[in-house]
Amino acid sequence: MIDFHCHLDLFPDPVAAVAAADKAGLYVLSVTTAPKAFVKTAMLAKGRKRIKTALGLHPEIAHLRKSELALFDRLIAETAYVGEVGLDGSRDYAPYFVDQEFVFDHILATCSRAGGRIISIHSRNAATQVLNVLSRHPRMGTPVLHWFSGSKSELTRAIHMGCWFSVGLPMTNTTKGRELIARMPVERVLTETDAPFTSQSTGSYPADDIDSALKGLARIWNKSASETNKMITANLRALLTANLHPQSTS
Repeated sequence: MIDFHCHLDLFPDPVAAVAAADKAGLYVLSVTTAPKAFVKTAMLAKGRKRIKTALGLHPEIAHLRKSELALFDRLIAETAYVGEVGLDGSRDYAPYFVDQEFVFDHILATCSRAGGRIISIHSRNAATQVLNVLSRHPRMGTPVLHWFSGSKSELTRAIHMGCWFSVGLPMTNTTKGRELIARMPVERVLTETDAPFTSQSTGSYPADDIDSALKGLARIWNKSASETNKMITANLRALLTANLHPQSTS
């Protein structure tokens, strides 16, 4: 099973969360919210071959951490994954949108210069703006839109641009989420938890949420849970094969 967007470093007990994810046999993308968090978070997963650490700068703190972009540029060679990055148009963060766009533009330019990365992207209330920035950086790698909640027309545009999507249990539990998932290319969908923020558990790693998300996807796709898991696994394999070079598998 696959959790392609999780904040392992933000669990109450990150070491226990890493151990639980590893014991469950999950392939996990551990995203970070700021460049300064990357090295310590990567150390949490040291020796865990199925847990990968992404270099991020979250849009909610872009205005506070934009001074870390130079560090981001230095660390980009350490990983094949970038996230969590993107834009947030919610009321609390809209006043800082200029800073967010500056940071996101810079990050995608850095990814382009580095030869492309797999990028986990936040687009809450800003899907069109995210897609506009992506269109300026055709060599940035492969964008994976995390918990996409835009309109159907924005989804269509994202699909035409080659975007992938990571979806979790909450999306499968809402009418809009199910409608969006049903329109996504099945070969470009991965599962995620966004834990610990959306976890149903009380601070421990929510492996059961991935199983529940797979069952939700199975209902939407009219497949068995086993078939759905095989499809998601094949999707991940295809994504990695297309994007990772032998020297960039960290």
